[in-house]
Amino acid sequence: MYTNNEILFPHHVIPSLKRLRGPKWQALVERISKLPETHEETLAFMMMMIRLNGCMACETDSYRAMRGCSACALQTLRRYKGEDDELLAQFSEALEEVRKFAESHSSIGILPN
Repeated sequence: MYTNNEILFPHHVIPSLKRLRGPKWQALVERISKLPETHEETLAFMMMMIRLNGCMACETDSYRAMRGCSACALQTLRRYKGEDDELLAQFSEALEEVRKFAESHSSIGILPN
């Protein structure tokens, strides 16, 4: 009855988001898809998607969770009204936050660019 869901936006969903937006978005997803899960850009992308999808407020018994993280992310990006440049700006903001965090938490092992 329930799908196999992660608690927050899962790394393995990233490649499936490539064709949902324009060329800039596609280039970003393609680049991120090739990076390890602990890379700063991957973590920033995942954080951006957590914010866009509203993962922090998702309940395991909600309709959204029952459909699965992949379906939720696809729907979120299809419904997103902004331009790709706005998504890229959100990614850049998340990347700066990840970099600031990594500076003060070097033992965690976030891979730099």
